[in-house]
Amino acid sequence: MPTITTTPITADHWDDVQEIFAGGGDGPSCQCMWPMLRQVDFSRTPTDELTDSFRSEIATTPAPGVILYVDGEPAGWVRVGPRLTQKRLAHTRGLAEASAEPLDDEAVWAITCFSIPRNHRGTGIMSLLLDAAVAHARKNGARVVEAYPRDPASRKASSNELFVGTLATFTRAGFEVVAPLGAYKQVVQLAL
Repeated sequence: MPTITTTPITADHWDDVQEIFAGGGDGPSCQCMWPMLRQVDFSRTPTDELTDSFRSEIATTPAPGVILYVDGEPAGWVRVGPRLTQKRLAHTRGLAEASAEPLDDEAVWAITCFSIPRNHRGTGIMSLLLDAAVAHARKNGARVVEAYPRDPASRKASSNELFVGTLATFTRAGFEVVAPLGAYKQVVQLAL
């Protein structure tokens, strides 16, 4: 049986998270900075600047996410942090109405991105990352954890579209569906 470990990311994990990003998807060009910037700003920011921003961010406390290892090999990443710091969310059409929590509440944390290399997909890594993200949020004072997953059972989605997670993964972990967010996502929440 494989040994699974998780840890909040620090600067010491830079090479590991880059290995995860290189395993498939938009990670190398996004550097998980998509949630941190409004769309207009994200689309104008060169990859090297996104990379520098992410490198700086992972040196902060609390850590902006959790990294997972399988037998010591980097196998997954999840972004979780105060919703207020993830700038894109304040500008997401319909979120203020869909969420049961005020957008300026510092105790509401959001899970906005998963990155799992192709060779680890379909093995339950997303569920393990979700559990670790919730534990990280709880340890750092979150009152509620919110997320915006897609439901591939209701509409086929590509792997790249599932970076926000799948609805079934969240509901199995005890998250409640609060409201739809646009045509293809749901707002889900877990009170801590």
